[in-house]
Amino acid sequence: MSNIINAIINLVNNPVTELKKIYSGKNRANNTGDALEEYVKDLFAGTFDYNDEKLRMEKISEVFSYLGNNSNPPDAMLRAGDAIEVKKIETNSSQLALNSSYPKQKLYSDSVMISKACKSAEIWSEKDMIYIVGIVEGNILKHLCMVYGMDYCASADTYERIKNVIKVGIETIPNIELSETKELGKLNKIDPLGITYLRVRGMWGIENPFKVFNYVFERDMSKKFNFMAIINNEKYNTFDNRTEFESLLNNNENLSMTDVKIKNPDNPAQLKNAKLISFSV
Repeated sequence: MSNIINAIINLVNNPVTELKKIYSGKNRANNTGDALEEYVKDLFAGTFDYNDEKLRMEKISEVFSYLGNNSNPPDAMLRAGDAIEVKKIETNSSQLALNSSYPKQKLYSDSVMISKACKSAEIWSEKDMIYIVGIVEGNILKHLCMVYGMDYCASADTYERIKNVIKVGIETIPNIELSETKELGKLNKIDPLGITYLRVRGMWGIENPFKVFNYVFERDMSKKFNFMAIINNEKYNTFDNRTEFESLLNNNENLSMTDVKIKNPDNPAQLKNAKLISFSV
């Protein structure tokens, strides 16, 4: 079973930065967003050296139970492991556009926002969510980070409360016909002829992790590439391959892991013990 530790080990051993050049050359990506997602697949599947696309696809199928797209989050699910959401941004201060899906600590199989294919990809009820954010300048991956939703964003009830208040407000508008929808609302027959409708959609966004966690990590802008991962101690201790990673730490001067305290997203007055993993070249 692959996990975030496998991905970090593969990243350190394969610090790819020219995404479009590599992945478009292998006919795997049409743009840098697609290339970043292909790169993430290689990180978790360990398929950087697979030139035979058939063999690569077979290995990826072993590692992932589900691969989504922009219309069907999440972007991927590790078989018997975590869910993954990949986001590409182009400047250091850019926010992440999540569109109709609010940020998630976990992904649940009964969510109305995921596809039937995702729900039936394997036997599962909930998965921890990993947000993987790449800052891409041109075709070059300058910075990459991996953070867990449980360390990054609030619990679902925080967002559901706001969403429900808005939906109730829409439903109280007089003399309007409403349709069933997964969005915040769809209002029909708004005009006297009854031919105009209005769709009300949520457009969620969140600050990027480099900004959110700037109190524990600062990038070295003189470096060609910076990587950061934050994993709370409870999650980190569940990985059975952490010994392999810690051995790699002792043999690579560009890789480090330090103990830090991070804010609890549901109550910033509480601090959580976590591992900060950083790598730069």
